[in-house]
Amino acid sequence: MVKTLSSRTGVSERVMSNGSRSVSSISTSNVTVSFGERYQASEQFDLVFKEGMALVERTASYLEGPGRAEARRLPAPANVLYASESMRLTTRLLDLASWLLIRRALKEGEIGEAEADKKRSSVSLHGPAKPSHVQGYDTLPQGMRDLITESYALYDRIVRLDRTLSVNLDDAGAERVLTNPVGMQMDRLRVAFSS
Repeated sequence: MVKTLSSRTGVSERVMSNGSRSVSSISTSNVTVSFGERYQASEQFDLVFKEGMALVERTASYLEGPGRAEARRLPAPANVLYASESMRLTTRLLDLASWLLIRRALKEGEIGEAEADKKRSSVSLHGPAKPSHVQGYDTLPQGMRDLITESYALYDRIVRLDRTLSVNLDDAGAERVLTNPVGMQMDRLRVAFSS
């Protein structure tokens, strides 16, 4: 026989037939846990931030130094491709850096959720992409190909993170509360079986 004793504080105590006791906390809010908020506050987010900013710095160094020299040695069609891909790469990394800086400012409390959402709407993040989508990719210098590949990998991760971390706002700009259907069912079962 199991007897459940509840209190107004949300803590329940179970007394088993053998006299042992089990204490557990009951959630009364049924609000879904925001994994996005937890992730943003974690060391993992800090690692992604550092990785993104390091990629921006490496790309800038490459394009201003070795990349410029390599581009001069390319035949005309490959040189045009290099120029257009370096612009696309720079734009992609600027969008990623903007996203990372907005999220870090939100994490540090420098801006609120509404302001972060407004700033985020100006950052262009689309679906996943691959280097194979670049026509003539194989004609680019290896250093450029490496940076493009890294930028697409980071871009895909940021797109997934953005979808996870995005705040669900209603039409008035207030945060929408997401209910937890599993928690609601558990509460119904507790009510049904605790008499």
